[in-house]
Amino acid sequence: MTLRMQWGLMLGALLCTAVQGQTTEEYRVKAAFLRNFPKFVEWPSQAFKNPSEPFAICVLGKNPFGDALARAVSGGTVDGRPFSVLQIEDPSPARICQILFISASERRRLHSILGELKGAATLTVGECDDFAEAGGVVNFKIEGGSIRLQINPAAAAQQQLHISAKLLSLAEIVKK
Repeated sequence: MTLRMQWGLMLGALLCTAVQGQTTEEYRVKAAFLRNFPKFVEWPSQAFKNPSEPFAICVLGKNPFGDALARAVSGGTVDGRPFSVLQIEDPSPARICQILFISASERRRLHSILGELKGAATLTVGECDDFAEAGGVVNFKIEGGSIRLQINPAAAAQQQLHISAKLLSLAEIVKK
């Protein structure tokens, strides 16, 4: 079994992981998704300023992860780049992020945030109703006690990102 197939199976298992009403567990699972997305998404070369720049996962707005995200990426790398986790308050510095988790606390300014990031080569990830329809790339949706993915392929293309067919097959596809 190839490494990609193994990761695909693991990601599929995460999709089926029931969230037992505990916010902590929910955000541990979401952190694991954020940690594993780079295995299924390709960024353009201009997404990095230099070969040694870390792979940045950023949280915009209120951080619901606690230390779960930092623990999930601790010691990990993407193509030899170490992970870095950044907390940001404004969308302008988000252009340095390869993955940007937009917290539900930013719901009111979601459209302006997504507008500011057009073409930034940033995988935008949210957890609000209509996030993907609004132009976000990936949305976490709680359904039947499980975390499900919604993906907007047109938004990914606009961000110059290529999402693998394996990840797309596990998600609900959303069109603008």
